[in-house]
Amino acid sequence: MFFLLSYLMSGIGVLVGVAFLTLFERKLLGYIQLRKGPNSVGLTGILQPFADAIKLFIKEQTFPFMSNYLPYYIAPVISLSISLLIWISIPWGNVMINSDLMILFLLCCISISVYSLLAAGWSSNSKYSLLGALRAVAQTISYEVSLALILLSFVMLISNYKVFQFVLNQNFVWFLFISPLLALLWFVSCLAETNRTPFDFAEGESELVSGFNTEYSSGGFALIMLSEYTSILFMSTLFVMIFLGGWTNLFVLKFLFIVFMFVWVRGTLPRFRYDKLMFLAWKSFLPISLNYLMFFSGYLMLF
Repeated sequence: MFFLLSYLMSGIGVLVGVAFLTLFERKLLGYIQLRKGPNSVGLTGILQPFADAIKLFIKEQTFPFMSNYLPYYIAPVISLSISLLIWISIPWGNVMINSDLMILFLLCCISISVYSLLAAGWSSNSKYSLLGALRAVAQTISYEVSLALILLSFVMLISNYKVFQFVLNQNFVWFLFISPLLALLWFVSCLAETNRTPFDFAEGESELVSGFNTEYSSGGFALIMLSEYTSILFMSTLFVMIFLGGWTNLFVLKFLFIVFMFVWVRGTLPRFRYDKLMFLAWKSFLPISLNYLMFFSGYLMLF
């Protein structure tokens, strides 16, 4: 019961964090573009995310006449559920599920989220939504390979599948200093995995209207956005756990810095071309990740 209550509270905390992440992003993008962000609702706009949430959920829910109703309706719910379920793999001090294969569970959750995205795009029965979903699925699967190989490299190094062990093995030196190139590859792969700029092809407004969520409105659209921003928070937390020493030594500052990097990249870089995205995944990231995996496995055999 203690574990269930702990994870229920952490889920509520994640959703509140998502609300303030949207406000932080809009504020920061505003200052990057030399303007004010939201500043009318509440003190300096601090209540703006809650006003947006209320507005979205009280709007009329539309269902396209030719859509496949059941997958269309439940795809956003499944997407958010998976984004919240994956937080089980993050250990918080003594509050954790002591599984020897938590890294594999984490990779499974990341992989299965593709299906909800594909269901959302296909069931809308819209060519724009389907094209956005196909792009997102191809992109997500491509960069999952790099994420898995990078993670397995460090699993080889510590000889354990527990996220908790990553924290324990960084008492003296962070993995960021052991392999800064892998940390950079992991961060860029996280941007692609969460469909963030400059890899936001699934929501290419200029050519796809809005991508796989074109036909969604009201609560469905809100759940898709919640899922996306929950994934950003999770990837930021996972980066801190794997490369920056975990919850030890100023966890909140490290976490906020990685979140800041996600937003900073969005405010700075233009969108890639799609063929360059795939070239980057299969001809740059994959060979480097494989080489590091072989290097760490050779090191393990020698020592």
